[in-house]
Amino acid sequence: MSGVSHQKVQSFENDWRIDKWFNKNFPDLTFGHLSKLLRTGQVRVDGKRIKAGFRVLEGMEIRIPPIGVNPSGTHDDKTPAKKKSYNETDARYIRDMVIYEDNSVIVLNKLPGLAVQGGSKVTRHVDGFLDYLKGNNPERPKLVHRIDKDTSGILVIAKNSRAAKSLTESFRNRKTQKIYWALVVGRPERNEGTINAPLDKEPGAGGERMMVSDQGKKAVTDFHLMDSALRTASWIAFKPVTGRTHQIRVHATLLDTPIVGDGKYGGKEAFLDGTVSKKLHLHARSLDIDHPDGGILSVRAELPRHMKDSWDMFGFDKEDKSNPFIEDDDI
Repeated sequence: MSGVSHQKVQSFENDWRIDKWFNKNFPDLTFGHLSKLLRTGQVRVDGKRIKAGFRVLEGMEIRIPPIGVNPSGTHDDKTPAKKKSYNETDARYIRDMVIYEDNSVIVLNKLPGLAVQGGSKVTRHVDGFLDYLKGNNPERPKLVHRIDKDTSGILVIAKNSRAAKSLTESFRNRKTQKIYWALVVGRPERNEGTINAPLDKEPGAGGERMMVSDQGKKAVTDFHLMDSALRTASWIAFKPVTGRTHQIRVHATLLDTPIVGDGKYGGKEAFLDGTVSKKLHLHARSLDIDHPDGGILSVRAELPRHMKDSWDMFGFDKEDKSNPFIEDDDI
């Protein structure tokens, strides 16, 4: 049985209930066992006793008592451990998204429509499939960032706690470069520039929508026009300097060019007539980030089928590997 350890809450875990935090980080720990650890003060946050409904915040330090499993398959409080059945279809589904893997990192080209984490009425999500990517590693893979359910493209997974800590720190580092490709309605007045508009949660939307607000958090996005089909539609590369929820989607509307398929922020104006798919046309195309083992991890993800079809329709070069922001890089 291992001894007491401490773990800090990561940015993507912000505002999680403590029971959800343990469920994601220690999936074999039952709720009954966790409740006992909370009642007896063995689990603490920043040194203080807490209750099951407590919500953690980024940077808080969680005290993790010994959590052992007996040979009989039960936890040390005799509560049967949860067992997860193996589903070959789900295993193949998530493995087919892997575009890069080494001893510390897995990179997925996430399909549009697949949530990264569970929530209300969400039963299929990347986090729920991570056991299928574990292989022979002693630790369960860990999420280190998120992208929207309907956004496709690069999603980085850490294979162990050391890699998770390193990658989380790297995502906070502005030297990390993420580039998104989007098909938008219309054409921006400028071919390139920077959008600087703070964002906050829209009141009454339950955190489901964001809005521009002077009282919001800083949100900065660089953009570059890659190509356009007259004034009907344009291919824009976006580089988020900050990482706010729905940042690119909101900032795209400030250019009067809503992302195709984004009815949440573009309304009816976000849909094109004809055979253009109504799915969201936003794709995490490339990522350059410090690798946990040294050097730079540089990955590119192919467009999903509906975006490939749109690129072909408008005659855009979907194999374009150029980086329009290279002059801005600190090299």
